[in-house]
Amino acid sequence: MMTMLRSLVFNVLFYLNLVGQLLLFSPVFFVISEEKAWGIVKNWARSSLWLLEHVAGIRASITGKRNVPFEAAIIAAKHQSFWDVFALLPDLDRPTFILKKELLAIPFFGWYLKRMAMIPVDRARRGGAVASMIEGAEKAVAEGRQIVIFPEGTRTAPGAEADYRQGVFRLYEALQLPVVPVALNSGLYWPRRQFIRRPGTIRADILEPIEPGLTRVDFLDRLRHAIETRSDDLLAEAQHRDGTPPPEPSRLGT
Repeated sequence: MMTMLRSLVFNVLFYLNLVGQLLLFSPVFFVISEEKAWGIVKNWARSSLWLLEHVAGIRASITGKRNVPFEAAIIAAKHQSFWDVFALLPDLDRPTFILKKELLAIPFFGWYLKRMAMIPVDRARRGGAVASMIEGAEKAVAEGRQIVIFPEGTRTAPGAEADYRQGVFRLYEALQLPVVPVALNSGLYWPRRQFIRRPGTIRADILEPIEPGLTRVDFLDRLRHAIETRSDDLLAEAQHRDGTPPPEPSRLGT
C-alpha cells in the first residue's frame, strides 16, 4: 500500500516538475546560450533524480563514468524505462539523442528537443531514415558532441530477449567512433507502461568502449554480449539485494 501511495505522489510530482519547468523556462530557453540551456536541462534531470529518491525511495548508482570519452563518442545504452533518458544527462557534456520523430510533435517538450539539436528518426522512411540519422550525427560529431542511442530502438522489459537494430552499427560504421555500452536494471524499479515505482537502487554500469573497425557481425555480437551479460548481472544482484521479482534471463545466443 505504501509503495502504491509513494508511486502516486512521485508520478504526480514528476510530471508537474517536467511540465512546470518546460513552461517556466520557455520564455528564455530559446534565446539564451547553449551552455545556459544545458544548465536548465541538467537541472531538470537532477531534480527528477531527487524526487525519485526522496519520494519514491529509488536511488541511482552509475558506475564506470571514467569510460566516457571527453571527445565525441557513441553511447549505446540498454533501454528499460524513462529513467534511462534523464539519468545519464548530468554525467554527459552536450549529448544528442537519437529519438523517434513523433516526440518532436509534443508541444513544448518537442520544442526543447529541437532547441537542443536532438536527432529525430522517421522509422516509416526505412532507408531514408538511416541517411538522415547519419547526417545529423555527423553534424553533432563535428561539434564535439556525444551521441546517445538505444540499440533496441524501444523500451524492453528486464530479462526480455534483446533485439538489436542495425542503426547502431550504421552509426559506428559511418562515424568511426568508439561505442560505449551501458548496462542497467532500471526496468525492475520503473517498469515500462506501469504506474508502480518500486523502492531500491537502480544501477547503471558504463562499460569499456568498443573501438572502431569491427565488422557488422563482430561489432553487434560484442555490443550485445557486453550490455546483456552485465545487465543480467545487475538484475541478479538486485534480486539478491532488494528482493525484486526475478525476470526471465535474456537469451544471448539468439
